[in-house]
Amino acid sequence: MAIPGTIEDLKRQAAELGLDFYCGDTAVLAQPCEVGGKTAPNRLVCQAMEGCDGTFDGVPGELTQRRYRRLAEGGAGVIWFEATAVMEEARANPRQLWLNEKNLDAFRRQTEAIREDAFRANGYAPLIVIQLTHSGRYSKPNGAPEPLIAYHNPIFEKNTPIADERIVTDDYLDRVGEALVNAAALAAKAGFDGADIKCCHRYLNCELLSAYDRPGRYGGSLENRTRLLRESIAGAMQVCPSEFLVSSRLNVYDGFPYPYGFGVSPEGGTDFDPVEPAALLRQLSAQGVKLLNITMGNPYFNPHVNRPFAVGPYPAPEEPLAGVARMLNGTAALKQAAPGIKLICSALSYLGPAAPDVAAGYIENGGFDFAGFGRTIFAYPDFARDILRTGGMKKEKCCICCSKCSEIMRAGSTPGCVIRDAAVYGPLYREISGKEKR
Repeated sequence: MAIPGTIEDLKRQAAELGLDFYCGDTAVLAQPCEVGGKTAPNRLVCQAMEGCDGTFDGVPGELTQRRYRRLAEGGAGVIWFEATAVMEEARANPRQLWLNEKNLDAFRRQTEAIREDAFRANGYAPLIVIQLTHSGRYSKPNGAPEPLIAYHNPIFEKNTPIADERIVTDDYLDRVGEALVNAAALAAKAGFDGADIKCCHRYLNCELLSAYDRPGRYGGSLENRTRLLRESIAGAMQVCPSEFLVSSRLNVYDGFPYPYGFGVSPEGGTDFDPVEPAALLRQLSAQGVKLLNITMGNPYFNPHVNRPFAVGPYPAPEEPLAGVARMLNGTAALKQAAPGIKLICSALSYLGPAAPDVAAGYIENGGFDFAGFGRTIFAYPDFARDILRTGGMKKEKCCICCSKCSEIMRAGSTPGCVIRDAAVYGPLYREISGKEKR
């Protein structure tokens, strides 16, 4: 099926597939939302989309600064700042951002610029939450794979298992936790409103969620598998100011069968099972977490789960709208399990111009609190301004879910929208396409 062009298209396609989506009044998206003592000026979120365009010493480069200037001017109430490494070996590419003592001032200048640009364009500033990461299995600090894994996974490794010495020890994970806590303290000094202890998309912290067969303090029980996440959050809360938001972009479903996937039943199958994710949310709520950013799947292996596509790297095993429904309805189910936490949803980009109506419907019905847009921000950085001023998104500016931004990133270049931002990213896409042909 084609990406819905209107809300009527969505309703017709959903009915054909036997799916239900809430729809509502987009005016709710303009409402401020209090979270943890801070107030987001509206319910629209720019998700963390890595640009791979920092400098080799980890600071924002020219394209990084351009991207956040456009997002600041675009009017979203929250900017979830992209994946930023907390250790040098934790970088997913040589140009991934890396926050440390030596470059703190560069990040402080970046947060100041975002607020200044937003105030000038819109009269308000967004909340800015930085995503702190260890890339784990996907670490490439020098441009070639240097994986650091929680356990062997035959789904990914198949007949070429990663060397045993690349399985991180419990002592190493202790050091990762310390690095995450220290980076959160630096983020507060740099002027961010909060820090995301990243636990999604099969990076190291997320991989631990399914470490059912790992021995030691970080494997086996749910308590152990969530230890790095919970203790890093607790540590960050201790060292950061009380008003600083400590959060996580959290995978609640991997899409892989037990014992290699989180959010599935131990009895078998790959359907979403909310039992353990709901228990984790309740634990985080008891720790004082006020905000979580919910996602699913693995963009390297099963991207149809977390970013349903019109064109992708393989034929999707389900209709894209089924993936959107799983994400939105799964998030809504978890909201019922932990109503005290404000939740951000994912997977709206595939809905195109129908996305604001659907996001509004779920917010009105208590399914989640914020509408998160990922790929859209590459294609349509001022999506929030159009929603807030006209109640909708312009079809000719929407992401078409062609996966070209992902292709550029996987090829080791700098991702962006080849279609809507062609002057900048068209040449980069043609360059990687030429390499593939050679």
